Amino acid sequence: MATTTAATAPAKMRALQYDAYGEGAAGLKHVEVPVPSAKKNEVLLKLQAATVNPVDWKIQKGEMRPLLPRRFPFIPVTDVAGVVVDVGPGVKDLAAGDQVVAMLNSLNGGGLAEYAVAPANLTVKRPPTVSAAEGAGIPIAAGTALQSLRSIGAKFDGTGKPLNVLITAASGGVGLYAVQLAKLANLHVTATCGARNMDLVKSLGADEVMDYRTPEGASLQSPSGKKYDGVVHCTVGVSWSTFKPLMSSSGRVIDITPNFSAILTGGLHKVTFAKKRMVPLLLWPNKADLEFLVGLLEKGKLKTVIDSRFPLSEATKAWQSSIDGHATGKIVVEMES
Repeated sequence: MATTTAATAPAKMRALQYDAYGEGAAGLKHVEVPVPSAKKNEVLLKLQAATVNPVDWKIQKGEMRPLLPRRFPFIPVTDVAGVVVDVGPGVKDLAAGDQVVAMLNSLNGGGLAEYAVAPANLTVKRPPTVSAAEGAGIPIAAGTALQSLRSIGAKFDGTGKPLNVLITAASGGVGLYAVQLAKLANLHVTATCGARNMDLVKSLGADEVMDYRTPEGASLQSPSGKKYDGVVHCTVGVSWSTFKPLMSSSGRVIDITPNFSAILTGGLHKVTFAKKRMVPLLLWPNKADLEFLVGLLEKGKLKTVIDSRFPLSEATKAWQSSIDGHATGKIVVEMES
């Protein structure tokens, strides 16, 4: 049986929501709405931190219609950390008081608020050594980096081959996790980013770092002449024809923000059994990956690079910062107590 939330959660909470496509940060409205309740296999969280990902404002722009959002008004953001206030029926391994990291259901959103309901199967315990902000950075960004590297053939148990990988936009939310995870898998990492972030990307383990604004960086060619077994492609505006000559005989370009052309190219490669391939990636959120990534944070083997922090009352600034696209690492919204 679910416990009642009356003693531990108020009836209403502060949140930000939008009620139409478009409008950007100006479309986010501060509201007071009822605190949701945990249903079967769900947990109610008092949120401490959330992170804004590009997919959040792309949903607002209408790029995911008609799938997302499911209905208006919509409280956006899925990547959160907080404390369990209540558990719904069927939840066995979580209890009130647990500090957690969670990915909310994309259909329902809910992260820009003081409380949110999370699926128990996408909620993992957060050790005391991992801050709420560090944990909230993980679900989409680190999850995408991890699954991209696995798609290339990276192994994290010491059994993998020493592959050569290119990570584009390596100083962004996904890129900074991808660099660190690639090094944990003993890969040789070539990375591109802006000049101001080259030292940071190097410090996280990249073997070769190029300024994407230079001719060398724009060419994407490895300075040491290596062919890439895989690319974690975290930016836009690079065609398959640019990648193809840089790839090893069975190299894969994992495109985390595929446009229609990339999806068509990937489909063509699949049906023609091409050895060199473009592979559009759609994140498959799962508890095992979340636990693995939070464990790496706990051991100090992975870190969340935080670009900026905003209180919930200034979440529109966080939203605009993500839209502007120049963040180095994660943009965090912290819930005032």
